[in-house]
Amino acid sequence: MQNQPDEFLHTPSIKEDWGGDGKGRMNLSGRRTAISQEYLPRQYQYFDTNSLSEEDGWRINGIPKEVISGRRRLLTWNDCGASTSRVVLPTQFEAPSGIFTADLEIFVLKGAIQVGEWQLSKHCYSFIPAGVKVGPWKVLGDEEVEILWMENGFLKYRNAENNHPDANLSDFIPALDSKLLAWGKTDTVQFVQANKKWLRKDSNGGGVWLLTILPHYDGKYSEIQCYNEEGYCLAGYCDVGDYRFLKDHFLYCPSFSIIPKHRTDDGCLFLIRVDRDLSKVSTVLSYASGDN
Repeated sequence: MQNQPDEFLHTPSIKEDWGGDGKGRMNLSGRRTAISQEYLPRQYQYFDTNSLSEEDGWRINGIPKEVISGRRRLLTWNDCGASTSRVVLPTQFEAPSGIFTADLEIFVLKGAIQVGEWQLSKHCYSFIPAGVKVGPWKVLGDEEVEILWMENGFLKYRNAENNHPDANLSDFIPALDSKLLAWGKTDTVQFVQANKKWLRKDSNGGGVWLLTILPHYDGKYSEIQCYNEEGYCLAGYCDVGDYRFLKDHFLYCPSFSIIPKHRTDDGCLFLIRVDRDLSKVSTVLSYASGDN
């Protein structure tokens, strides 16, 4: 038994529905959402996460029973196990160090948490590849910590003294404070009045970033987005067609969806996850639809 490979570290990558090979380690294709129990291809979805009921007693699969549970709002998920959730951990939360069986991304929305030697506070990000030993975990201060919790597959906790030999340590991002990063340019002409901060870039050119859309922005045209996207509004607002995106609102955009034009007077800030390189020509297409 000792010589058998640990299959649990080999999270299956589903082929992206825009034709990618599934190596971006996000598994954003084919997701169901909190407002649709079935996958809706080419249909842009958006909702207020505060309107969702919380699941009490949420626990990381496999975590020791003595670890106090938290709360969760499940936002999107795929049959392959990948999911995105809004998780709340109470002030008494403490968990031992160990490894996870799938890649995990976390982005702190509120509060602070200690993960091993590193502290993550508001708007800090971490990417924990499967098999990398992290922790122990401890919520800091007297405020609950709220996290966007993004799993790449069926994630379980395993007790381990060391990193797994097959872990992708080179991809490990222990604690990235987005407030310390410089703003850069976006990759598409549709968002010339915007800036971005990369948090993580995949080998296929997709990844995770912060997007700030500047005040007085008017996109003028709808768009066809030839990739899968998730987005979470962190501050401000943006009108997308007739829908007003506010803080804590969430979007899921399957490949080849038509997105209404964007407008904002005051500006906004989003966390964005995308499974394709947007710098390539024609990944985002301006589209003169009937609502312009």
